[in-house]
Amino acid sequence: MRFKDRVVIVTGAASGIGLATATRLAAEGARVAAVVHSPEHVDATEAALRDAGAPDVLVVTADVSTEADVKRCAAETVDRWGRLDGVVNCAGVMTFSKIEETSKADWDTVLGVDLMGAFYFIREAFRRMDAGGAVVNVSSVHAVQTTPLVAPYAAAKAALDSLTRSAAIEGREKRIRVNSVRPGAIDTPMLWDNPNVTSGEETIDPADVGEPAQVAAAICFLLSDDAAFTTGATLSVDGGRLAAL
Repeated sequence: MRFKDRVVIVTGAASGIGLATATRLAAEGARVAAVVHSPEHVDATEAALRDAGAPDVLVVTADVSTEADVKRCAAETVDRWGRLDGVVNCAGVMTFSKIEETSKADWDTVLGVDLMGAFYFIREAFRRMDAGGAVVNVSSVHAVQTTPLVAPYAAAKAALDSLTRSAAIEGREKRIRVNSVRPGAIDTPMLWDNPNVTSGEETIDPADVGEPAQVAAAICFLLSDDAAFTTGATLSVDGGRLAAL
């Protein structure tokens, strides 16, 4: 198993890509610290990981946009298992409004989770990981091509791609790799609850919709030794959506 005895933190682990990634890692032998936002998700997340074969599970409730919570998550993980080998920054939120109606609070919320949360966990990884560790950030096709009403989200994901490159450069000396995946339309609540989709303003071709497990497979590749010479890269997992004119 690729991740036997390795310790990986996965944020946004209660559902969607985060849960799919956490369970894939568990099935491949990892000890997973699953970060969820709400206490109501703790039991179901732990059960899913144990069902996937996790040798040991830690489910932590945290707000990833809060520095103190992130430090606590990292400390609890290292206290539990004595090491940290990987981080997957999957937690994400979106808001929907026209630019002229978008508030500072909207920007603070989205940037806090989607960008600063990833930064906080990267910082903890750099402080705590030994050589050979890896970080994977979950970006979005919105970083490259976007739609109306989601300016903070698109900007946060574009910035996350840039942060990935900066962290990869600084991580080389530590021998810590940092990469990202760029999912397209994935069968998650974030897709189907999107007001642009429900209103019909954004049309989704069923052929363009992927499964969380397909993104999880790409994330696990980037975390693994199979990607030992890959850092600073962003891998699109979008069924070719960005390739179309």
